[in-house]
Amino acid sequence: MRVDDFDFELPPDRIALRPAEKRETARLLVVRSRGEAFLDHYIGDLPTLLSSGDVVVVNDTKVIPARLTGYRTRGEAKAKIEITLHKREASDQWLAFVRPAKKLALQEIIHFTHQDGASTSLHAHVEAKGEGGEVLLRFSHSGAELDASIAQVGEMPLPPYIAAKRSEDEQDKKDYQTIFADRAGAVAAPTAGLHFTPALIERLNECGISIMRVTLHVGAGTFLPVKVEDTRDHKMHAEWGEISQETANALNNARRAGKRIVAIGTTSLRLLESAVREDGTFAAWRGDTSIFITPGYKFRAVDVLLTNFHLPRSTLVMLVSAFSGLDRIMKAYRHAIDTGYRFYSYGDACLLFSEDQQV
Repeated sequence: MRVDDFDFELPPDRIALRPAEKRETARLLVVRSRGEAFLDHYIGDLPTLLSSGDVVVVNDTKVIPARLTGYRTRGEAKAKIEITLHKREASDQWLAFVRPAKKLALQEIIHFTHQDGASTSLHAHVEAKGEGGEVLLRFSHSGAELDASIAQVGEMPLPPYIAAKRSEDEQDKKDYQTIFADRAGAVAAPTAGLHFTPALIERLNECGISIMRVTLHVGAGTFLPVKVEDTRDHKMHAEWGEISQETANALNNARRAGKRIVAIGTTSLRLLESAVREDGTFAAWRGDTSIFITPGYKFRAVDVLLTNFHLPRSTLVMLVSAFSGLDRIMKAYRHAIDTGYRFYSYGDACLLFSEDQQV
């Protein structure tokens, strides 16, 4: 399909720069099957929109301060280098996006600094260079020592559309982390999970709706623009994920009972669709996924999707268009824009039911 098919105009004032102060008061647009009216709800209404026995699947990845600043030297010349970590490859290796990539050569050393410019002992060699500013870095520290160093020198990697409008601050360290965050490794938040509170979780449980966890370490590639004209030419970056046997068993039990699997966010959905077997069942799974979902994809794992509103022409708009239909999503987004919904990572959400699901 043409990437232009997934374009739409969004007024700049619809981009949320902070989350709703009370998370459950964020708005929730319910998009049912084709031909049914859109319904305007709130996140706090979610338990009433699902059914007893449904299984809600959340991503328990934890965002790390993955935006680093450093410099490289050549004789007397010094160049500032900005790094966004993308995917861990070994205890001392990360794939990263760097700017400006043209100022780095193979085997050059990047010396990292604190945000105030003070020097640190952390440095990295450029082991390999790829396309689009991607490099493989081997750090001077490894394992837990490297994790601690990154935590000291890094900044929270706010999405570009927020970072362009304001600086990261202390509040973001709390706001840009879900209540489920447990396993460090993401460089972008699974933002649909930002809406959840202990009170909402308790009400879901009281309604017989269970919550199961998976892990997908979201990479910075989620924010990369689609630069091709045809979706078939776009290459997704790989991300690491895992589904436990406990979660697989819960999903299989729900399937056998005729209940629904509800993915909280596109990250959970992408992992589930990567791991599901041909017969629609699950087993424990771990590994990399670079699944790219566009209209025409046949979903086997997920029946309902709760997700925020996404960027025009992005792979995530393509995914939700595959789930609910391109025309339906474009109409839903138009309704959201016209009625004041807030967009992107800190914004409101929509609850999408696949074509064969009814509320």
